[in-house]
Amino acid sequence: MTSSTPPAPLHNRRLLLGVSGSIAAYKAASLTRLLVKAGAEVQVILTEAATAFVTPLTLGTLSKKPVLTGFLRDAASGQWHNHVELGLWAEAYVIAPASANTIGQLANGLCPNLLSAVYLSARCPVFLAPAMDLDMYAHPAVTRNIQQLRSFGNHVFESPSGELASGLAGPGRMLEPEDIVAELEKFFSSVG
Repeated sequence: MTSSTPPAPLHNRRLLLGVSGSIAAYKAASLTRLLVKAGAEVQVILTEAATAFVTPLTLGTLSKKPVLTGFLRDAASGQWHNHVELGLWAEAYVIAPASANTIGQLANGLCPNLLSAVYLSARCPVFLAPAMDLDMYAHPAVTRNIQQLRSFGNHVFESPSGELASGLAGPGRMLEPEDIVAELEKFFSSVG
């Protein structure tokens, strides 16, 4: 009798990875690589601000899918990226890094870009990894917005303390890609 090994928790999972404008966006490359290596199908969505920190070419190469950066696929023909279809396709939506701006938009139902429009359409679990400077992270508006997102049922990771891009030290760092993958594996292991 042979024993079969159960599939890895992320094997064949459909994951959206939303990347917002933060210096931590460079970590999205490692996160994408780790998710794909774990067997997930990863569709990346970049905000315009995120493209200043990491390129669609990098993330598209690692995800093996074209990266979505806006609503329009082809303006001349009127083709667009359907945020509703993306939200229904995903088994989880991971927003990493989640900047203060993006957290504020999501907490208040604003959708000026594809990342936030997909969030409002998503029926899947949403995981956010905040990333911003110490004083931004501690600001009462950001604290309130994170609490609001949690009250909606979103999974907002705690921001670890450490050295920040500004040279300050404290909370505000994005959870490391390996830790995000571990959290997702734990989640999918618990739901079967």
